[in-house]
Amino acid sequence: MSATLAAPALHRFAQHRLAAFGAATVIVLTLGCFLGPFLLPFDDTTIDVMNRFAGPFSGPHLLGTDELGRDMLARLMMGGRVSLIVGFTAMAIGMAVGILVGAVAGFHGGWLGAALMRLVDAVLCFPTIFLLLALAALVQPGLLSIIILIAATSWMDVARIVEGQVKSLRERDFAVAAQVLGASDARIIIHELVPNAVAPIVVAATLTVARAILLESYVSFLGYGIQPPVPSWGNMLNNAQIYLTSAPWLAILPGLAITLAVTSFNFLGDGLRDALDPRMRGR
Repeated sequence: MSATLAAPALHRFAQHRLAAFGAATVIVLTLGCFLGPFLLPFDDTTIDVMNRFAGPFSGPHLLGTDELGRDMLARLMMGGRVSLIVGFTAMAIGMAVGILVGAVAGFHGGWLGAALMRLVDAVLCFPTIFLLLALAALVQPGLLSIIILIAATSWMDVARIVEGQVKSLRERDFAVAAQVLGASDARIIIHELVPNAVAPIVVAATLTVARAILLESYVSFLGYGIQPPVPSWGNMLNNAQIYLTSAPWLAILPGLAITLAVTSFNFLGDGLRDALDPRMRGR
């Protein structure tokens, strides 16, 4: 995006208060989860037997401790680190696959484009959470496997967006001129078409991160995702089920973290959509 177009886009984004809040929250969460554990006196595996089930703000542990006496703030930060790694990595893989499939389908069209988009439609026919759980039940639970599984269920919407954008852009003068000058199909797609479809791709990327964090939480909560003792917000919720009445903060804190992260990424995506689409200027 050129500087001429970036300035008004940045201004529109700044005017979107919820998007600004979302961006600030995402930055704070990311820095807190990746740098915060190094600043705490306790790590996520330290067991303080004398302070089991300590409530928030009631002792040396700022947000209390869990059933083993582990510091909740440290576990929230480490769990957030895992959830954000899953979100960002699954988004990157899913976006790469979706952009590739959508760009090839939109540029070539014909039987190849139809076959690729029917594949997209076929995968979209399955409810995502059930498809994810079915796949997760067949593999060894772990960080790498959950990233790959979430990425495998997150590329279809991106493919449809990119296919529509590329199909409309391939008839533009700049794309036709590049083809007349002898540019290869791959060069036209990579250097001409995909960069001009970057706005909806960026918006889809932020929303995909939110979706990936939520999916990881679902799967880990049901026991098919990140496995203890490695913390994630999802398995922290799972472990807290039996303590809902005696120690409700064990469920409330990771639940709030998931809600805050997902909501912030959604706000950020909405703001980027408005900022990058000139037609939204008056809204």
